[in-house]
Formats: sequence, C-alpha cells, structure tokens
Amino acid sequence: MDYSKTLNLPQTEFPMRGNLPQREPDMLKYWAEIDLYKKVQEKNKGKNKYILHDGPPYANGHIHLGHTLNKVLKDMVVKYRSMSGYDAPYIPGWDTHGLPIEQQAIKAMGINRHQVSPVEFRNKCKDYALEYAKIQSEEFQRLGVRGDWDRPYYTLLPQYEATQIRVFGEMAKKGYIYKGLKPVYWCASCETALAEAEVEYADKTSPSVYVKFAVKDGKGTLPQDASVVIWTTTPWTLPANVAISVHPEFEYVLAVVAEQKIVVAKELLEAFKQVVGVEEAQVLETFKGEQLENVVCQHPFMERESLVILGEHVTLEAGTGCVHTAPGHGEEDFAVGKKYNLPVISPLDDRGKFTSEGGKFQGQFILDANKTILEELKEREVLMGHNNIKHQYPHCWRCKQPIFFRATEQWFASVEGFRQEALNAIRNVKWVPSWGEDRIYNMVEGRGDWCVSRQRTWGVPIPIFYCNDCGKEIITEETIAHIQKLFKEHGSDIWFAKEANELVPPGLSCNHCGKGSSYRKETDIMDVWFDSGSSHLSVLDQPELWPELQRPADLYLEGSDQHRGWFNSSLSTSVAVTGKPPYKTVLTHGFVVDEKGRKMSKSLGNVVDPLKVINQMGADILRLWVSSADYRGDLSVSQNILKQMTESYRKIRNTARFLLGNINDFDPAKDKVDYKELPELDRVALMELHKLIKKVLAAYGNYEFHVVYHAVHNFCVLDLSAFYLDIIKDRLYTAPPASLERRAAQTVLYETLDALMRLLVPVLAFTTEEIYKHMPVVGERLPSVQLLDMPEVNVEYIDPELEKKWDKVYDIRKEVLKALEVARQNKVIGNALEAKVDLYAGGEVEEFLKEMSSELATIFIVSGVELHPISEAAAGASKSEEMELAVRVSPAGGEKCERCWMYHSKVGADSEHGTLCPRCADVVKKHHC
Repeated sequence: MDYSKTLNLPQTEFPMRGNLPQREPDMLKYWAEIDLYKKVQEKNKGKNKYILHDGPPYANGHIHLGHTLNKVLKDMVVKYRSMSGYDAPYIPGWDTHGLPIEQQAIKAMGINRHQVSPVEFRNKCKDYALEYAKIQSEEFQRLGVRGDWDRPYYTLLPQYEATQIRVFGEMAKKGYIYKGLKPVYWCASCETALAEAEVEYADKTSPSVYVKFAVKDGKGTLPQDASVVIWTTTPWTLPANVAISVHPEFEYVLAVVAEQKIVVAKELLEAFKQVVGVEEAQVLETFKGEQLENVVCQHPFMERESLVILGEHVTLEAGTGCVHTAPGHGEEDFAVGKKYNLPVISPLDDRGKFTSEGGKFQGQFILDANKTILEELKEREVLMGHNNIKHQYPHCWRCKQPIFFRATEQWFASVEGFRQEALNAIRNVKWVPSWGEDRIYNMVEGRGDWCVSRQRTWGVPIPIFYCNDCGKEIITEETIAHIQKLFKEHGSDIWFAKEANELVPPGLSCNHCGKGSSYRKETDIMDVWFDSGSSHLSVLDQPELWPELQRPADLYLEGSDQHRGWFNSSLSTSVAVTGKPPYKTVLTHGFVVDEKGRKMSKSLGNVVDPLKVINQMGADILRLWVSSADYRGDLSVSQNILKQMTESYRKIRNTARFLLGNINDFDPAKDKVDYKELPELDRVALMELHKLIKKVLAAYGNYEFHVVYHAVHNFCVLDLSAFYLDIIKDRLYTAPPASLERRAAQTVLYETLDALMRLLVPVLAFTTEEIYKHMPVVGERLPSVQLLDMPEVNVEYIDPELEKKWDKVYDIRKEVLKALEVARQNKVIGNALEAKVDLYAGGEVEEFLKEMSSELATIFIVSGVELHPISEAAAGASKSEEMELAVRVSPAGGEKCERCWMYHSKVGADSEHGTLCPRCADVVKKHHC
C-alpha cells in the first residue's frame, strides 16, 4: 500500500501557483465585467463617507514608479476604508492644462505654436492630454487600482473651468487679486512667469565678480577718488543696476587696497584682500552704514548714476557688504527700491535676451552676456576680482533650465490678505507625518504674493476685460457670472475663439469711465496650480457630476513636494474663498530612489519601469513593494530589491497555498470546531492571529502600511510556517480525516486564511481575489473578495495567561531547536524526526515540563522526549544560559513509520500493516485511509 496518498498534501494541479503576469489581466477583465466599483459603492451606500481626493497627475506620458507609489498608496487607503464600514468613493483625476502638456504636444505632434491659431493649438493640446489620460488610466487599472474610471475629472472639463472662474472671481471680489509690476521667476526656455512652487534649486557654476563703482558725489563723507565695491554672481544684471545697498548698522571702511581707495564692510576686508591678492590694507576711515546713505556713484559702464541706499537685507556672509541693487531683477532689490522710488529697469525680452535698453548687449542671451560684460568691466578697469563659484541656483522644474528674476506686469493673488486664516487652518488639519505641519506652516508664513498669470496658450484664461476708452481692467460680479456661464456651456476655448466685444455681458459699461464702447481681453492664462488648486470646489462640490463626493476631503495624499504645490494652492484658494481648509488630513510620501539612495535618471541607468516589472513579475509585486517601505522617507527600489519582494511574496503566497491545500475537504458551515473544544496549541494560534488582526487594523488606520507588511510577513514566516504549521502537519496528515483533532486544526487554518486574505486585500489585490475564488465560504460566495469586510478582533481569543504560558514553551523550544541543529551538523541525526530528546530540568522549568510532557514530542517535532532532573544531566548535554535546562539529542530507537515518518519501537507490530507504527495502523484499519 502507498501510504503517502493518505497525506492531505496540495496536489500539483492545485491553484495558487503564481504566474501573476498571466493571471492578473484575467482578473481585471472579470472586475470590469461585474462592474466591481459599482458593486462596492452599492454595498456601502448610506454609510459614513470617507473621501480621498485624488491629486491630479499631469497627462503627459506613461506612468513611472512615482505614479505607482502614489496610486497604490491611495488604493490601499480606499480599499481599507471601504472594507471598514465607510462609503469610500474614488474619483481619479488628471491635470490637463499648462506647460508640460504644451511641451509634449509640440514635441510629439511637431507643432509650431507660433504658426497655428490659438484655438487649433489648444485642440491639439487637448487631444494629447486626453490621449495620455486614457493611457495612464489603463496603466493605473493594470496596477489593480479600483476607481470610477468611467467618470474621472479633468481640469479641462467645462464645468471644472467654470467653477475655477468662480473661485478667481470670489478672490477678486474680496480684493485678493491685483495687477502689478514686480520681479517674478521667469523661464526663458518656457517663455513664461513661474510661481514659487514651480522652482527647484540645483548646483550651478557662476562667475563671482567684484566691481568698482566710482564715487561721483560723496556727500561730504567719501572722497571723489574712492570707489564702492560690489560683489555679484550675476554680472548680466549689472545693466539694470540703479543702486548699492548697505546695512545701516554695519561698519564700513574707506581703505587703500592695491593702491586704490575702496569702500567695503569692515568685517569683510580681510576676505577682500585675498580676492585682490594683497597682504596689506590701510584703513583711512570707518563709518556706520547709515552715514553712507545718498552717496552717489557712477555706474561702471552705463550712462546712469547708482545711489547708495540702506537695506536690512544686506548680510556679511560673503562679498563686500555693499550689495548691487537692480529692482528689475530681484525681490529684495524691488522692495528696497520701492522705498527710495528707484526706477525698475528690466532690459530683457521673454526669451531672456537683452532689448535695446541693454545698450551694447542688445540681442545677447543673459548667460552669454556674462562673458561680454566681464570683458567690458576689464576694459574699463573696474573689475577688482573674478573667479567661478558653484552654488545653489533656481531652475525651472519643468525644463530644468536656469531661471531668473524679471520685473514684468503680472496678475497676483495677495497672500497677505488671507495669510493668517491659512496659518490657523493649517493647525486644524492632521498632517502625516507630523513634520508636514511645520513645513507648510513656514512656507505659508514666509510666502510672497502668488503670481497667478502665465504667458501661455493652453490653460484657463484670466477672465478680465480692459476698457479701450480708459485702459482700465474690468472684473465685476456681472462679468465673472457671464464668463462662468459661457465656459460651462462651451468650455474656455470660447475665450480664444471670439473677440472681447462678443464675450462681454450685453450692455456692459465700464465701471471706471462709464463708457466702454469697446473692449479687449486679457491674453494671459492662469497658473496651472490655480487650476488644480480649485479642485476642492470644481470636483468635491459638484453634485451634478459627482453627487457621491463632499468637501472638505478626508484625505489628500501626495508626494512631499506638494507642500509647496497642490497642498499649498488648494489651501490658498479654499481659505480665500470659504475661510476653511479643503482637507481634514494630509499625508505625504517621499520619492523613489535606487538602492544607493540616488535619484533615478536615464544617465545613471537606474530607472525601473513599472510596466516592465508588471510584465515580468506582476503588479502584486509592485504593490507589495509599496507596502513594505516606510513612505515617510525616500523609497528605494532596484531589481535586487524587487527580487527580495518576490521572495517575500512567495512566502506569503505559499503560506496561503498550504492553508488552502489543507482545508480542501473542510466545510466551515458544518466542520468548524467550537473555540472551547480546541486544543491549547490551536487556541494559541488563534490568539496570535487576533493579535495580528488588531495590529494590522491599527496600522491601516494610522496609514502605517509598512507595519502591515512586516506584521503579516513575520506572522506567515515565524508564527505559522516555523511554529504552528510545522507542528500540526503530523495531525493534518495522519489523523483520521473527520477527527476532532484534525478538524480543530482545519478550523484554525480556515480562520487564519480568511483573516489573512481580508487583511491583504488592500495590498495584494490580485492574489487575494484568487485565494477567495478557491477557499470554502459560509453562505453565499460574493462576486469579489473586495466586497468582504475587514476581520474583527475577537477579544475572547486574546488570553494573557495562555500567552504567558506559551511564551515559556517558545523559549524552551528555542533551546531544543538549537541542540537539534548542532546534532544535525555533527551528523548525529538527519532530520528532527530521527531524534530522541532528553531534557534535564530543575526548579520551575521541571514542573512546567512535567505538566506538558505528553505534548513535548509534538511541539519539538521529534520521535520521543524524556524528562530527567537537572542533576542527572549527561556530560554531552547542551546547557541553557537562560534557564535551568539542558538538552541532549540522540538517534531515536526503533524503525521509521512509513506513514507518519516518526520512529517507533513497535513499527510492524501489526502484521497486516508491517511498515506502520501502532497509531497509524489503527487509523488505517478504522478509517480505510
């Protein structure tokens, strides 16, 4: 007789064998066929709402790992909430306007935006954005992300744009919107103004120059043959210089350096001597900065004077303490220049080239002009020092090119008007991690006015008319309401398709001059951060389109860069219009880096394409990776890390597979054993399970997904595979099929699998669906595992006394396993079932072991255990350092039972079953198995 057939092992054709890349697409089709999203929403209808508002990604390319991280985190939150008693709809969205779309549309479609009409160009951009929104939608779905993919929001939707116009109008009505000449960040490559949120800092090498400004009128303080020396790393701004700033409280010296009379800050004189290359300097006189106010200097190469003024922004960190001031090219310069009524000179065009106002440098690009300006300074003998320095410099976060400050007329939102309300709102929001609160608070506290205008075509126009009679701008409740209505009906294209006189409300008269016979329209569009920052009203408060949503959102979840981006712009528009924040909780995650902590780039060859990973390993591997790392910092990923994830996944999957294989003859409706009838070991297993449930549910609730991963993985590997499952295999494989002891173990296996499956639904979307498809259920089988609820903690199962007792068992077992391993290495035994264990114990340990003597062989998975007093410990026994215990391992006597593989002295005692031990022979005879 082949007794191996009596074992309840999973058969080779049993499911759960992997092949995720092949199996996952079939599940996606199934979910689409049953309209899973709708079924989940119907199940939770009427329950408390939980709204995660999707921050819209740009629709300008295929998804990358950053998208994967973000969308899977959101999906885990939504699935957990929908399985925990909440109505948690998920409406995905896309940011479809702005420069990124323009750039990609121009590149992909070969468009010259200067040669096509605005409407034609906008249509091309729209087509491109919608095409990639569709592509990204399919890619997000391939990740297993559940959402209402048939009803997403786009920032180009007419109703969205109309609401955005209302937001702008409300802010204008409250006096927060104004037009002004101010220096703004300007990208010559993109030909547009930038907001602070669109600026990033990177290393750049710049010229460092020390330039003499000859004293023209010393006001009785400085001699005519002296020069004030300035320091700058942007020589190209010198043509716009109109002043030199000194700090009123700093001490300055008139000194002879290299045979020239110069003025620098006293504290920086020594450093200046090194720049000039001299060892001596003769100090002729010392002044307070305030004594130098109104000294007049001559610009070194322009026919213009340069006034010495006082400025608190001057520091002694570097340079000379005399700051070159060009109000047209610097925020602080602009502010201090305003106090002195200085002219604002900005001799540059949109592409960063000098206009005729730049004199002999006309036509030169600013960075190229650095060289020619240096030559000019040398020729005029006003250059006292020159070298190159590497420093942090602002760059455009789209094209990655260096940017500059340029004074232009722009539309601004006055942050000062609602700053305190915004700061108060921040304190009433929960920030995860907690440091996010201080980060955004400091950003809002120190933020300048928001430049909301952009010199582009693809976006929502700034809804302002100008009267051709008086030239004043017109923005009233009447014009805003009219434009809002037009945009809702036709979309914002109508602004570009029609003339201003066709767009103004009928019978409009100018509220400034009373005439208004004809009008022109604003040509700038709004900053795209204004677009996405209006989504709390344009999406969450749109019952016509998304009646299931509400504001404020329960959660905004994006990368940590959004403190200066979407979180900030959303907060600003929401507080400005409604007085309240748009969100209750904000969660931020780090960025994806390689295993060495480096940013991913094609040049480093360390980019991991999520679509390739899905095709090779499956989406569940990526989902497991997302859950495994602590998102509060940067997340490392590489092929090696993904291979480790595959191993972790395999351990979890194989655990589920073992559980499934051993309950394939178990009907939970009739075979389940009552808790009180379970053997103690099984009750311990249920206790560990419910401790896990408690820990995992708390981790989900606190957004600690890495805790979920590690808790479940450790439970599968340590609590199950290395302990409980290892011990009960004998019971599962050799006990009579319907016996209490086997059904008890199956009861635990069933409850464990059911709980693990539910806990893992937010993480392993595909694998848990497959588990549910094959596991037995009580009552009706629902169409999808995602329609189940999270498991609940049964406090009856968590028994402190039982836990205390089995902690001792774990400790003793650990000592025995150590001794078994040594015996294995010394070739005393092959595997544990070939062993007999002698335990020598004293004190409490001896009494404890006597009480459990009948279970010890099973717990240690050996063929026999004998107890002895500690005083009889054999010479070769290994002694524990932790307790009164010694362990000796020797080969078990008797023969190996062919059925249970244990060694027994009476194998073959039953003549009918000559290769079985008495226990197995009895089972086979009675149960014919």
